[in-house]
Amino acid sequence: MLLLLALHAVTAPLLLPAARRLGGRVWYAAALVPLLTLAWSAYRAQGVLDGRPLEEELPWAGSLGLVVDLRLDALSLLMLWIVAGVGVAVLLYARHYTPRDHGREAALMLAFAGAMTGLVLADNLFLLYVFWEATTVVSFLLIAGRGARGERRAAAFRALLVTTAGGLAMLLGLVLLGRAAGTYRISALVADPPSGGTTAAAVVLVLVGVLAKSAQMPLHGWLPAAMVAPTPVSAYLHAAAMVKAGVYLVARLAPGLADTPPWRPLLLTAALVSLVLAAWRALRETDLKRLLAYGTISELGLLLALFGTGDRTAALAGAAFLAAHAAFKSALFLTVGVIDHQTGTRTIGELSGLARRMPLLFATALLAAASMAGLPPLAGYVAKEAALEAFLPGSHGTTWPLPAVAAGAALTAAYTARFLRGAFGGRGTGATGRHADRPAPGFVAPAAALAAAGLALGIGYAGLGAVARVYADELPEHRPHPYELALWHGWTPALGLSALTLAAGLALYAALTAHRGTTEPGTPYADRVHARLRGGLDAAALRFTGRTQVGSLPVYLTVLLLTVAAVTGTAAAVLPQPLGPLHWTSSAVEVPVAAGALAATAAVLRTRHRLTGTLLVGAVGYAVAVLFLLRGAPDLALTQFLVETMTLVVIVLVLRRMPPRFTPARSARRRASRGPRPPAPSAASSPLSPWSPRPYRTRPPRAARTPNSRPRQPRRTSSTRSSSTSAPSTPWGRAPSCW
Repeated sequence: MLLLLALHAVTAPLLLPAARRLGGRVWYAAALVPLLTLAWSAYRAQGVLDGRPLEEELPWAGSLGLVVDLRLDALSLLMLWIVAGVGVAVLLYARHYTPRDHGREAALMLAFAGAMTGLVLADNLFLLYVFWEATTVVSFLLIAGRGARGERRAAAFRALLVTTAGGLAMLLGLVLLGRAAGTYRISALVADPPSGGTTAAAVVLVLVGVLAKSAQMPLHGWLPAAMVAPTPVSAYLHAAAMVKAGVYLVARLAPGLADTPPWRPLLLTAALVSLVLAAWRALRETDLKRLLAYGTISELGLLLALFGTGDRTAALAGAAFLAAHAAFKSALFLTVGVIDHQTGTRTIGELSGLARRMPLLFATALLAAASMAGLPPLAGYVAKEAALEAFLPGSHGTTWPLPAVAAGAALTAAYTARFLRGAFGGRGTGATGRHADRPAPGFVAPAAALAAAGLALGIGYAGLGAVARVYADELPEHRPHPYELALWHGWTPALGLSALTLAAGLALYAALTAHRGTTEPGTPYADRVHARLRGGLDAAALRFTGRTQVGSLPVYLTVLLLTVAAVTGTAAAVLPQPLGPLHWTSSAVEVPVAAGALAATAAVLRTRHRLTGTLLVGAVGYAVAVLFLLRGAPDLALTQFLVETMTLVVIVLVLRRMPPRFTPARSARRRASRGPRPPAPSAASSPLSPWSPRPYRTRPPRAARTPNSRPRQPRRTSSTRSSSTSAPSTPWGRAPSCW
């Protein structure tokens, strides 16, 4: 696992110079790394599914408890397949989509794949946070682009602001969680979860970071805004991988923390609200990518509700839907990218007749959309039926989310129909239908492979269930007979409810199509709120920096010293014996050395000569080195001696070109002792002097000036040239000789 992370870290920067020679083929080189990751994880899958997780560790700072802990279990194996499998398809797709700047984009995409790989393999809370923020930084660079301005830069800043703020809250929660559990290793924390008020506060902070990363309401606005990024970025980061980081963290912590009091109310409320409202918003969008983005927010809400319930059947459905969503949603995003690339638009009202013009692309979109709507025999249907079964009454589990889950399923079917008809409907009479070029087979192949993967996972539900079952068995089962993934469970209530939601969704879409006024998008409220928050943040930052960055080194040093004194003093006063018994001195020799250091420090403040001040500062450093030596640290003392000697030599060399004395401050007493300044002589009686104010060039009154009344410049002669070279000139005439 360490070699996999090192391979991503080494290969990504090498793609920049390689792109100069390979051009667009550099994407093939980038795709080799996630392909190797996929092959390695498949090789290790059997041992993981047999209950033998793979673990590795690399001590980093053992005395501080910082260890690079990596662990491959069933959940991380499933996520690793998603990250690597979708990564291969997207990188191959980008070969046809990206017109230029191949090296930068390929390097960043591979760096993101490495960050996600580290995130799902991390078994340490701090290590997980490092990779968590690495995905945020790479996402910002990919959304903003090279030299891009305007909408892309604003969307990148918005995503960075929301996810970073949530990440900082999550970091505090992880620290509290680790301290409450007595360990920062995730597997140990889940096996023996802590409890109490500290754990409850930590759970709230962690869930804030989860909701921000997975774009849940009210922190969802950054994801639709990020659709200005290129389609490969949207398909990989904002559909399959990065937005699922929050879902993965909930799934990882749920076996241990699902029974903590704030967990279910906070998580399920935000997730179910996002599930319904984001799906309704998708019905009002005319931009295909934004439609899919709001659909992603809704489906992420369903995933968080399933994993956050803490029930075995819900976790089984969540694992199945996690894989199904990655396949069909990334395939649909890539389909929109092909449409936009070939037609120059992705607006529903401007597209027509593409089903006949691009039959292979239409078949790909139809297959992926059927999985999104939950039609058999696709993986989306298997996961949808399991999700409905998990919340049905009589399962002795959590049943109150069932109405929201059913409403979300119906709305999903409605916006799926809107997507298909808006992208491929019509008879081909529009300009896009007549003039659109048919895409190359290699351009459509990655999307077709991902759509086919949804079909394979549905038909081969046994393999998907084997991976999901190993993870789900960690959670309690609240029904008499354990539920298993299957295409046919008989005539069950879940099957009837699934058919009912599908019919209701199609009927809703037909009603909305008949009343076109309801499908016009408006300005999202979240966008207006974000604009006001960003304006307030910019104004607050301006005021804060204006008051703190005053350009005074003494002020900065005073603030630093007071902060250090306040922090250490508070810790010493609050914590019980933080430093143990204090001993002022261990040897009588230390007393005169310390007194000499203090005397030299006081003398530095009184001296007015630069060289004297430099020597006194050096004396303080040498005295501190002697104290290190007396305390039994000869290596530290030697380092201090060398640093002080080199500093003295450099400063003395610099002082050769500086005045010997410090510039004295002009106090009021000193100005009074010098007496008043002599009066400034008039310009007519005496030439300019160092005390005379600078004259200004005068102009004749407006009434006296005419277009031809410009004064003529005197012709320069040899005498004027010689006089001009004898003294410097000013804008108002020749300077006096005293200058």
